[in-house]
Amino acid sequence: MNPHLTYLLVDLGCILVPFLFSFHPKLRFHLEWKYLWLPGLITALFFLVWDAAFTKAGVWGFNPQYVTGVFIYNLPLEEILFFICIPYSCVFTYHCFKLFFKNPEWKNARVILLISALLFLVAGIIFRNKAYTAFTAFSNVALLLILAWRNVKRLRNFILSYIAVIPFFLLSNGILTGTGLESPVVWYNDDENLGIRMLTIPFEDLFYGMLLIMMNVAGYEFIRNKSVAK
Repeated sequence: MNPHLTYLLVDLGCILVPFLFSFHPKLRFHLEWKYLWLPGLITALFFLVWDAAFTKAGVWGFNPQYVTGVFIYNLPLEEILFFICIPYSCVFTYHCFKLFFKNPEWKNARVILLISALLFLVAGIIFRNKAYTAFTAFSNVALLLILAWRNVKRLRNFILSYIAVIPFFLLSNGILTGTGLESPVVWYNDDENLGIRMLTIPFEDLFYGMLLIMMNVAGYEFIRNKSVAK
């Protein structure tokens, strides 16, 4: 296999099955696409600006051996596709849980959100000298406070869907961070994170991924609910 296709194949592998099953008559996720594009675009822009800034600052970077060589600013095309493929797959998973599992509202959801925000705030302050750790923590604080302010109660299916995608996250991120490869596709400067690895995956990636998924799911639900209410 051409090593320059590695990152591209990871992207395609993440989205292939969810995309094909989007047209299943019991799932019909393709009918939800109209609710996805706006929150997906906003979230992708946020992460791409963050990504480009951290790449320029040397917080992380990309191994030219494993990308096709097409760059937009300082980001490889595959990195941009990542913010399409991963959110699509995760919102698809969330959609499936909504269909097959009842989701009673949690009366204490706001408390859970506020406590979680407090924990991230403390982590961000303690590790404020670690760029990746701190920015991930403070970004989660902001989103959790917004969700608490809006009194979002339907958390169970998000938690279940997030747990469901963790094995696939470990597989894809494991490859991107070097598991099974001679060197990582995406390298990290450990001076800017906690230096804790799950095999080759930085610990912060769990919460970076959670933020990425939660922003897309929350945006999708917001747009969908507004459209249905009309």
